[in-house]
Amino acid sequence: MDEELVVIKLTHDQAFVLSDWLYEVMMKSDKLDVIVPDRAVWSGIYTISGTLEKSLVEICMPDYAGRLEQARRRLLDAMGGDEDEEVAATQEVSREPSGDDISG
Repeated sequence: MDEELVVIKLTHDQAFVLSDWLYEVMMKSDKLDVIVPDRAVWSGIYTISGTLEKSLVEICMPDYAGRLEQARRRLLDAMGGDEDEEVAATQEVSREPSGDDISG
């Protein structure tokens, strides 16, 4: 079978918020196997996560949490959701950059 590539387009905010969520699920917890029990799916998840990490400069910025909150608010606002409720539920989740997070 030919391995034709599939291109997925996201806004910067979508990519940023998704990257944070993937990091939380994959690196800071053992939830990935519960959320996605089919390990064959993990290949795509790891590829998406790695691509996002290499593309997003915010990951290494000291004001990561503030930028993430702003991106979440913009996305929720665009969706017409109740942003106060959603942001409050996710505020405790913040990814602080460390020396190990720097991707080249």
